[in-house]
Order: sequence, then C-alpha cells, then structure tokens
Amino acid sequence: MIELPSKLEGSLFKLYQLERTLKPLGYIIGGNWDYDHGSFDYKLDDKVGYQFLRIPFQAMDGQLDSQGTTVQIGTPYLLSHKYQVGLDDHVHVGNVNASFNQFAEPQDSDATFPDEYISLGKELLLEAEEALKS
Repeated sequence: MIELPSKLEGSLFKLYQLERTLKPLGYIIGGNWDYDHGSFDYKLDDKVGYQFLRIPFQAMDGQLDSQGTTVQIGTPYLLSHKYQVGLDDHVHVGNVNASFNQFAEPQDSDATFPDEYISLGKELLLEAEEALKS
C-alpha cells in the first residue's frame, strides 16, 4: 500500500455528489464497503493480480445506504492484490459462507505495487481532485 497525499483528504461531500463525479472518470464503489465506510476504486491493471487507486471515505451522518449521506474523504492510496490461482484451500465443507463465496482469498492482499503504475495513480488522483474541487 502506498499512501498518496491529497487535497481531498478530510473534505466532506454528499455521497451522491461523489458518485456523480467519480463514476464517469472510471471509479466504482469498492466491494469492501460497509454501512459506515467505503471507497471509490479505480482499477489500474489486472495482469498479475489487481492494482487500484483507492479513495476511502467514512459516513459522517447516517449510513451509506441512506439518501443524502455526507461522507469524509480519507487518505487515498495505491493498493495491489495478488490472487491465488486455482481453488481456495481454506474452504470447509459445510461452511455456509463457502456456499455463497466463490472467490479465493488473496495470495497477498498487500502485494508490492508495480513502479510503472505509481505515476499513473498520482495523475488519476489529480484528475479526481480537480473534478471534485471545481
């Protein structure tokens, strides 16, 4: 994980406003969201695992599934996940979760981030800053 200093850190936005601004730029709401926090992810590459620029946020009033929720931006960062090839070796027969979760655990959930994508991640963050601060 590589933290990226940002003018967005600590800023407050309506979640709806973030979605309307960031989704057209290529961001999606990351699958790691919960009712009080989440992130917008931009996938940089997926050749060897997945590399993302992640912009995290925390709900300040209400929950993320409520209309009009205000969120505060955290410190953006670059993240690399390297997934194992083949079947998940931690699945247990009779495990209810295994019946519904078809995805393998990451081989390395904080893998080394490829140097060639660091500058791209910084450029994309600047683009997001400009779009949100205008």
